[in-house]
Amino acid sequence: MKLAVVVQRYGAEINGGAELHARYVAEHLAKHAEVEVLTTCAQDYVTWANAFDPGEDRVGDIVVRRFPVTRPRDPAKFGRLSTRVFEQPHSIHHELRWLDSEGPTSPALIRHLHRRGADYDFCIFFSYRYYHAYHGCRAVAPRAVLVPTAERDPAIGLSIFGPIFRGVRAIMYNSFEERAMIQAVSNNSDVEHTVVGVGSEIPRGSDAERFRQKFDITGPFILYVGRIDENKGCPELFRFFKNYASRVSRSLQLVMIGRSILDIPAHPRIRHLGFVPDQDKFDALAAAHALVMPSQFESLSMVALEAWAMSRPVLANGRCDVLQGQCLRSNAGLDYTNYEEFAETLHALETNRPLHAGLSHNGRTFFKRHYAWPVIERKYLDVLERLKGGEAKPMERLPGWFGRRRRNVAPTQEVVDALRTGPALKSGRPRSGRRA
Repeated sequence: MKLAVVVQRYGAEINGGAELHARYVAEHLAKHAEVEVLTTCAQDYVTWANAFDPGEDRVGDIVVRRFPVTRPRDPAKFGRLSTRVFEQPHSIHHELRWLDSEGPTSPALIRHLHRRGADYDFCIFFSYRYYHAYHGCRAVAPRAVLVPTAERDPAIGLSIFGPIFRGVRAIMYNSFEERAMIQAVSNNSDVEHTVVGVGSEIPRGSDAERFRQKFDITGPFILYVGRIDENKGCPELFRFFKNYASRVSRSLQLVMIGRSILDIPAHPRIRHLGFVPDQDKFDALAAAHALVMPSQFESLSMVALEAWAMSRPVLANGRCDVLQGQCLRSNAGLDYTNYEEFAETLHALETNRPLHAGLSHNGRTFFKRHYAWPVIERKYLDVLERLKGGEAKPMERLPGWFGRRRRNVAPTQEVVDALRTGPALKSGRPRSGRRA
């Protein structure tokens, strides 16, 4: 079996999000099939400027084919079009212009799929909302398997994505919450699918003391790992932690790992270490009292799974349905929706040793049962095997020139606001029945 993994950017130096997810899946499926990666020449997720040479490359043992991006993102244009489609009545033409402006726009990659798509048994596309996934799934619909990595944000309400969700051969969901959300917006419950998520590479020999000595950190700390920006909930985390440090705890620190596009508060108990190698990250998890996940928008938190794999509890933003659902299903984390809940749950993690030990044990068990790599690999292989015996249905066509320009599409924020909220049952129904 020959597979193509198609993703917006790819490389050993890209160590987070859907791109790392794609690399892990490519490397593990390569044990069972011939795998190639199709991607762009971009490295930076903000500009999408070409950084790699086009053509054939190799990352580890995987062949990588890179295709140029036609132009970097124009932030002003992208912002204007985002306002149009998210907040105002608009047309399908507006949505397609938004998709093109978001980037990374690579017609060369899509031409390759049109010409050579039949060379692959299946093409596994990562991240529904980007140019390569939208046009790529249309180019090779009978072979298209989609890993949406969808978050609860206005993009999920764009009407152009409904035919993609209904027309691909299969969808590999990250969580029950993601599945419930996509099925609600696209009515695609009849599409072959499974909830699979992703495993993680947990190194042996992580050393808490090595981390403390290297970075001169003593005393207890909670750990944040990831991009430090507004969309990840970091400003609120800073406010909540400073309040907690002044009112509740005299010793707990906040250690942050990751690149920052925000100013880090000058506070004696907030330490920003910047980007660190994976070994340091796992040493930090070994040393941390707990992981904090303040983001409201996640399709699956890989670092939360890593924390659970290393027997560390998670403190998560309860306004994120996915994180709340993962904490409930694992019984390995606590969640908060305001400062008072943040302070109470963090204080419980800091002072209640039996609670901390129980959550830690549950996290490790949850990871091994659902996210160990043999489990993930088997789910992918089972779906691909089932697809071999099925028939593809045709992808829905776009309206004609005039139809695409009718301003009869509702603002996407209205679509998202109408979706039910709360963690999902395994049936896909939201547990709470609340609406946003």
